[in-house]
Amino acid sequence: MSQALNLAQIRSALTGTRFASHLHHFSTIHSTNTALLEAAANGAPEGTVYIADEQTAGRGRAGHTWHSTPGDGLYLSALVKPSLHLRDALLLSLATGLAAQTAIQSTTNRSIDIRWPNDLLLDAKKLGGILVETAVEPTTANLRYAVIGIGINLNHANFPPDLITLATSLRLATGQPQSRAPLLTALLRALDLELTQLEAQHPDLLARFTAASTWVRGKHVHVPEQGGYTGTTAGLNPQGFLLVDDDGTQRTVLSGGVREAT
Repeated sequence: MSQALNLAQIRSALTGTRFASHLHHFSTIHSTNTALLEAAANGAPEGTVYIADEQTAGRGRAGHTWHSTPGDGLYLSALVKPSLHLRDALLLSLATGLAAQTAIQSTTNRSIDIRWPNDLLLDAKKLGGILVETAVEPTTANLRYAVIGIGINLNHANFPPDLITLATSLRLATGQPQSRAPLLTALLRALDLELTQLEAQHPDLLARFTAASTWVRGKHVHVPEQGGYTGTTAGLNPQGFLLVDDDGTQRTVLSGGVREAT
């Protein structure tokens, strides 16, 4: 089991960010994203963060479940209210991936890859994932709020048989036990900075994501949507969607599930 979180110390380390004042810790919860979406609908303030030792019904993108071993991972959801149009909502996932990459590098000195749009990879295995869920103003199609869910495997010593070849943890990769608090603090600080830059229409998010991910250009991939096809990744469009060259035809990938073609 991981050490208990000292929320007072974490709040102090987050001073000056949108996340400093509304941290909530749960020993167990069904899903931090589900619970925080309910709180957001009832007026919870921006910067509210739910952190759990264990999720009994953790969720991933496209309805996938998330293996949330008690105390072994970092499981959190953050409520943000960015000034973004719905068409740009995917940028939140890309910005969160960059924040996670920065935080992991700074706390463990390990470089991770980001599989578009939301998977965190280490040594070609899944280390973590991101799930962004939004609510929209119906008259303007601007975002009312977004809940950003992040799960990162820290101290898992093993995985269920169906995940052994697919998943890893920072402990397995580094050989050292990991503390949640430093990574949590670094992650929320990096996410706050990414969101500030995004809201200021910082022009280099797509370029930085392209540089940070081996999946954005030149990767031979299989895409399950549109009946399934293979091709070579060819960058991102202005909204952050992945472009794939399929035998001379450029396609836009609208959902996740992209995998390396064999």
